[in-house]
Amino acid sequence: MRLIPEALGGTERSEVMWGTTRIRYQVRRSARRRTVSLAIDPGLGLVVTAPEGTGVDRLDSIVRGKAEWVVEHLRRSSDLPPPLPAREFVSGEGFWYLGKQLRLRVIVGRSPGPIALRGGWLELPMLSDVPEEARPRVARAALIDWYRRRGEERLPEEVRRWAGKLDLNAPSVLIADQEKRWGSCSLGVVRLNWRVLQAPKRLIEYVAAHEVVHLIHEDHSRAFWATLGRLLPDYESRKAALREMGPKMVW
Repeated sequence: MRLIPEALGGTERSEVMWGTTRIRYQVRRSARRRTVSLAIDPGLGLVVTAPEGTGVDRLDSIVRGKAEWVVEHLRRSSDLPPPLPAREFVSGEGFWYLGKQLRLRVIVGRSPGPIALRGGWLELPMLSDVPEEARPRVARAALIDWYRRRGEERLPEEVRRWAGKLDLNAPSVLIADQEKRWGSCSLGVVRLNWRVLQAPKRLIEYVAAHEVVHLIHEDHSRAFWATLGRLLPDYESRKAALREMGPKMVW
């Protein structure tokens, strides 16, 4: 089915099928353009920029030929959902850790030190001379540091466990602050977003196993999903649960 032009706003669009996947895209025309280019826009999805005279059939053919690349990059662009309304980083606010909700307690006036987990509270000491308007920023930085340190303690072992199940050497693991992805794998290095420490263990397992499989299969081919399925037969339900919980973990 073609939607060219779109009824409202005159936006030129088209779509192609790749197997059972429908790929919709927006067309931008340029008189100075000599070649066709494809790009993923976080808000618009796939955008195809083309010379003015290029036929839609030709554009469809190009998109279909690049379908694997397109689907992969569309997935990456939507890995992390939009965040919920901005947090305030004040006492009483809830934060997740290993699937359990904790409450933040900012203790002003105490000597600076690490965050302590006590009885369901994340106790964050803060000097009284920190200006009130700066306290949310200071608290956020301290929380990120706390999660990263927990990640450095827990996540490498999780990755090693899944690598062992595939008879792979344990890769290097870095705890990263990735804005749009839960994890990534390149050049034998696994990077995991510190935010995954907020999720229950079964979802952390999914992210770690997912990236370990990328040590064997770079893209999300059938072979990739088949290998992940051998490690986690219920990976689809875990993936769906991660997507549902995702907004609560992005801040």
